[in-house]
Amino acid sequence: MAVTRFENLEVWQEAVSLAVEVYAVSKSGGFTQDFGLRDQVQRAAVSIASNIAEGKERETIAECIRYLYIAKGSSGELKTQLIIAQRIGYIEEERTHSLIRRVEQVSAKLGALIRTLKRK
Repeated sequence: MAVTRFENLEVWQEAVSLAVEVYAVSKSGGFTQDFGLRDQVQRAAVSIASNIAEGKERETIAECIRYLYIAKGSSGELKTQLIIAQRIGYIEEERTHSLIRRVEQVSAKLGALIRTLKRK
């Protein structure tokens, strides 16, 4: 990787921004009473950025790829949880679609980064 710090990775920056927005969304509506789903949504969002950082801090490309796959898995988790939250009325449909688009963009960038690292 040419990037020397995980903070400089665009995908990490986007994942952090996404997590901040997820926290903001989960502070209102039905989330205020549903501690279980709120906790799961927040954990999944934080896990994406955290695993990108952990992978970048590992000493080998193989380890980095492993953690990027975990981050990609957390993005699938988050997408599912957002869909559930919308269907039970915790998040408006438009806001859900906006968040899901962001999750999908982060996931796509993780996939591209993984493919690039595998070629090395």
